[in-house]
Amino acid sequence: MDVSEEPHKKLQKKKNPHKWDKRISFAACLPDDVCGVFAGSICAVKYSTDPFKDLRESILEMIQDVGVCDWNDIEELVYCYIALNSAEFHEIIGEAFLSLCSCCFAKMR
Repeated sequence: MDVSEEPHKKLQKKKNPHKWDKRISFAACLPDDVCGVFAGSICAVKYSTDPFKDLRESILEMIQDVGVCDWNDIEELVYCYIALNSAEFHEIIGEAFLSLCSCCFAKMR
């Protein structure tokens, strides 16, 4: 191989046609009937290889940033996540919320 060809070969990257195979998208537009503390929130599309972890982090971030004070706010947040995501994620969303709730109650003991 000619030495002048080597730098060019190093710059070439292998394209992975299956790059997005294990990534999942979740998020959409906030429902019109959201009128609580989350009404002004911005929704983002997220690609994830670990939806449970990413949803849990997102939920916790929303709780902290908005300053959720009562159960009604939590219910509104659950509603938003359920409305924004397809049915295949509803169980994961429930598990993420329950995980956060169990952590909060464990700290209260």
